[in-house]
Amino acid sequence: MTAPGDTTTYVALLRGVNVGGNRKVPMAQLRDCLAALGFTDVRTYLQSGNAVFGATSAPTGEIAARIEEALRQRFGFDVPTVVWTGAELAKVVAGNPYPEVESEPTKLVVSFLSGPVPPEVAAAFDLSDLPERGQVGDRVVYLHYPDGQGVSKLVPAMLERRLGRVWGTARNWRTVTALLALASD
Repeated sequence: MTAPGDTTTYVALLRGVNVGGNRKVPMAQLRDCLAALGFTDVRTYLQSGNAVFGATSAPTGEIAARIEEALRQRFGFDVPTVVWTGAELAKVVAGNPYPEVESEPTKLVVSFLSGPVPPEVAAAFDLSDLPERGQVGDRVVYLHYPDGQGVSKLVPAMLERRLGRVWGTARNWRTVTALLALASD
């Protein structure tokens, strides 16, 4: 555990930016915005709102709230954001219940959640009516889309209904492992 004032590596995942030409957040501006918050060594990955940075150790929810407010002020719209430490992301990767599909990284997806899933909801989580497989973890849902996400009926709104309205933002396995590599540098 880090002591107050120590620097920790964080990963911020923005929800719903730069999709279909809507809610544009250029990555250079995202880096500038995060640097203006005092975060260090800010790096982004792809155009879908992924950032890795250093910051004084603080609860991830506080950091997410700071980022959301800064983005609201800068871009004029809400950008729901989840923040994880690099160590937490490493546990997510290590906890993958579907290692046999890691070789198809676009078919393995992690939905990073805004909060914990109530235990009774996690226990009842069932996708047996769909071709996809899913497993609830600690503030994540691991999802295997055998036919790809593009043809799946398991859309974010359906997933959120099944999770009791806990929202998330999803990244495929290639992005998750790339972010972990950045967080580990």
